[in-house]
Amino acid sequence: MVGTTRSDTRIAVIGVGGWGKNHARVLKELDCLAAVCDLDLARAKEIASRHDAHAYSSIDEMLEKERLDGCLVCTPTNTHAAVAKKVIEHSINVFVEKPMSFSSKECEEMTHMAEKKKLILTSGYVERFNPAVSDTRKLVEGKMYGDPMMIEFHRENRMPPHITDVGIIYDTSVHDIDAAIFLFGSPPHVIFARAGKRFHAHEDFATIMLGFEGQKVAVIASNWLTPKKVRTFSAVCTDGIISGDFLTQEIRIDHAEATIVPRRKFQEPLTLELKNFVESIEGKAKIVVTATDATNVTKVAEAAILSSNTGSPVYLDLK
Repeated sequence: MVGTTRSDTRIAVIGVGGWGKNHARVLKELDCLAAVCDLDLARAKEIASRHDAHAYSSIDEMLEKERLDGCLVCTPTNTHAAVAKKVIEHSINVFVEKPMSFSSKECEEMTHMAEKKKLILTSGYVERFNPAVSDTRKLVEGKMYGDPMMIEFHRENRMPPHITDVGIIYDTSVHDIDAAIFLFGSPPHVIFARAGKRFHAHEDFATIMLGFEGQKVAVIASNWLTPKKVRTFSAVCTDGIISGDFLTQEIRIDHAEATIVPRRKFQEPLTLELKNFVESIEGKAKIVVTATDATNVTKVAEAAILSSNTGSPVYLDLK
């Protein structure tokens, strides 16, 4: 069981179907789960009873009755902005599952509201907390194997049954868009993408190319077509290649002299992510994923869809 020192920090989870129930579990382990809210009251009661929390089916009722320091918004993407704004209006710090919104305008509106009230606003780009990514970031930043020039991402799986309101770019590719920005340390300036749909209402496969300063490139390939779950990346540097697996958290380094496979203890990224949110509320840590970071990912996803629809590259000036 992973936990922190007992504190009075109280967090609620809004939306406990799909991924939200995992957030509730982890917050219970961190000893700060106060309440859960879901339109399906029976589901809310089931999760709440499992973790000794209060259950609600009304967000308004929960926000009025509970003293909360933070809320996790784990509802469908098309409701993120409305729910997050309601939480912010109550002067409560908010964590919004990725993507923060499918609209960069909504992201900017949420950011402005949070800044005005001096609240934390973050989003669930959990791969930043994956040891395979954080270790690779340290190697890349230190130029241990030369300059990073190209990163390839492959993310394949059958479509999750609870995803109905967005396609693979907003649901899946955004993880690797954020990881690419995180590893290169800056946002891209040009986006080119091709996507299509074979079995679903929205696009279910996509390949996105991101161009960064200094001729650096990221290639992101995602699909909901193949039955085997694959989540890998490969960072090509001028003096070596760093290959990683998001699932096993292993990295392998191939360079001229040898192949190195570092060993480490497996850590749950979601636990590290939510611990960062809680400790940021308590003033013990700095938030890792800022609202600007999340907004930039949405802007890149918007550009990828536009590029796929028009067949042309899209140029952005991101900060």
